[in-house]
Amino acid sequence: MKNTVILGALTVAGLAAGAASAATLDDVKARGNLNCGVSTGLTGFSAPDANGVWQGFDVAVCRAVAAAVLGDPMAVEFVSTTGQTRFTALASGEIDMLARNTTWTFSRDNDLKFEFVGVNYYDGQGFMIPKELGVSSAKELDGATVCIQTGTTTELNLADFFRVNNINYEPVPIETNAEAQQQYLAGACDVYTTDASGLAATRASFETPGDHVILPEIISKEPLGPLVRHGDNEWGDIARWTLNALIAAEEYGVTSANIEELSSAPTDNPEINRLLGTEGELGAMIGLEADWAKKAIMANGNYGEIFEKTIGENTPIGLSRGLNAQWTEGGLMYSPPFR
Repeated sequence: MKNTVILGALTVAGLAAGAASAATLDDVKARGNLNCGVSTGLTGFSAPDANGVWQGFDVAVCRAVAAAVLGDPMAVEFVSTTGQTRFTALASGEIDMLARNTTWTFSRDNDLKFEFVGVNYYDGQGFMIPKELGVSSAKELDGATVCIQTGTTTELNLADFFRVNNINYEPVPIETNAEAQQQYLAGACDVYTTDASGLAATRASFETPGDHVILPEIISKEPLGPLVRHGDNEWGDIARWTLNALIAAEEYGVTSANIEELSSAPTDNPEINRLLGTEGELGAMIGLEADWAKKAIMANGNYGEIFEKTIGENTPIGLSRGLNAQWTEGGLMYSPPFR
């Protein structure tokens, strides 16, 4: 079992430029494991199971990258981070990549000197309240106390929403989802606001989920995805194309059940052949073995398989694909060509 570290609060400013190494791939190979930043625990997305093994939708991205680079999806050291500590962890080099419900924004991309490698979940901010409050719209929350995680886009969106609607609120600052859950259930706040997927995950962990309602308003765009430091394009390419491999595999019908057969010899589909390394030299272009994408897909399945077994409609989280469906099914999930 890998040890889990919760980082203390540090200052991000000034760390990014000094910590960015142009040899992250070499460092990961020499170390023999990937240091991946995740949440402090969010059911379905990133949380340790009863045996202490990290599982979830975001965890699967970490394991796919570890499989692509090291050939072992379990060669990951998971580092728990909060909304306040996650960027310091990445900028300082404590972690090689961050894979936890983090929104791609202009300032994070540019001012903080990070590189988002794609979107693995298109989300938006919502509100959860106890059903007994009898509120049917977020616009009826004038004067409410609101649990909000500090250091997040959620905090800024909340202020904007209440300002635009000319209503007031009293913030109840919290650091982690566990703290938010505790405070919310204890009645310390009337409302909990975060990404709608996070609200669904949190509600699923309650003893009586049906006693709580997620209001209909979605007040923001929250494209969530993994990120790395600026300054190491090769490592960014590896993380980006590993995520793309999971998405492309679903589109092309490559699954955990048929991947061995499809990769045993070239198929009639050259895109599948290039993806799985039986044709072309894509692996060499990013410093990996020819079957790097095959290993990444085998770690947890393709994007759709990962979604369905961690947060999908048949799980306690119960999320529909929505915007996260493949582009061929009316969603936004789309990988550039493997060629």
